[in-house]
Amino acid sequence: MRILIAEDDPVLSKSISSQFDKLGFVTDVALDGLQAEILLKEQPYDLLILDLNMPKRDGNEVLKTIRDMGNNTPALVLTARDSLDDKLSLFNRGADDYLTKPFRFEELEARCRALIRRNRGLANDQIEHGDLLVDRQACSVSIHGHAVGLTHTEYRLLDLLLANIGKVLSKSVILDHLYHLDDAPNASAVEIYVARLRKTLSHSQSVKIRTLRGLGYVLEKTYE
Repeated sequence: MRILIAEDDPVLSKSISSQFDKLGFVTDVALDGLQAEILLKEQPYDLLILDLNMPKRDGNEVLKTIRDMGNNTPALVLTARDSLDDKLSLFNRGADDYLTKPFRFEELEARCRALIRRNRGLANDQIEHGDLLVDRQACSVSIHGHAVGLTHTEYRLLDLLLANIGKVLSKSVILDHLYHLDDAPNASAVEIYVARLRKTLSHSQSVKIRTLRGLGYVLEKTYE
């Protein structure tokens, strides 16, 4: 899962980014509203964390612009304003949730996970397909009840495939969701991680990764 953190306070944005990175997310940071808009136009995200008071373009303008573009990325707004009128204004502009400053990271994480679950139509952070169980909150994976060790990148790849089970994902789409902007990955890296994950999932009788030459990869259920 990939999150854009649009927050002009470098200390706060770095802290939020580091915390989510530890939880297995991929994060990008925009320190002003204009940069946030550019990234949202060029890069797909699973969630936007948006501060209202930013230079060059404030959060309200960013939110209106991306919604007018038809970009429906779930947006959680960070704000120091907590009046009813302010809250209603945020929702009317297209915000999905808000959190008033100061806040605890635990609440931010919980609200972000809830927005991502809702956007994916999930009831909780556990995904089960036959003998495969993934707990997104714990970042844990088990097959036949036995814990499976995955690297962060392998875990992110599995999460992406599970979120799009039955759908073909091209290498470029996978690259967009697995790496930070300052990374320099290439298509061969995707092949390596898919091969590693496929080997791990070979112990499962419920899912498998299939390669469609020239198109990409698809995670398929092998049970009814």
